[in-house]
Amino acid sequence: MASIKYVFSRGILTMNIAIVYILISVLGGAIGQILLKTGMSQMGPLTLSVNQLFHILWRMTTNPYVVVGLGVYVMGTVFWLSALSRVDLSYAYPFASLSYIVMLVASILIFKENITLLRLVGTLVVGLGVLLISRS
Repeated sequence: MASIKYVFSRGILTMNIAIVYILISVLGGAIGQILLKTGMSQMGPLTLSVNQLFHILWRMTTNPYVVVGLGVYVMGTVFWLSALSRVDLSYAYPFASLSYIVMLVASILIFKENITLLRLVGTLVVGLGVLLISRS
């Protein structure tokens, strides 16, 4: 009986660690995207063309916000992969949509974007869906 309890306890521990990894991944991805947006906004609108490609890539790779943003995003991906090693994809993937909520808040607070009621409601519906899946 003790071994069943140990396996059950370990299963709960494994699930909790996976959720922590997923949340770190979501936060890392969101922070990475915020940094990428900041860096790209500094560059202004870009039009990709063959004769400007090297110049544009050089500007991107020398922008500190873009470089750090990519690094943070990659670190979030490492946590995501660790989470996937522990839980089913069908369980983990809906949590990735939590980034929609983080991005909505960041868009309002950091980038001063105007958010429509429909966009707000849609994001809240996604959050509710994640809550329902997390209980399964």
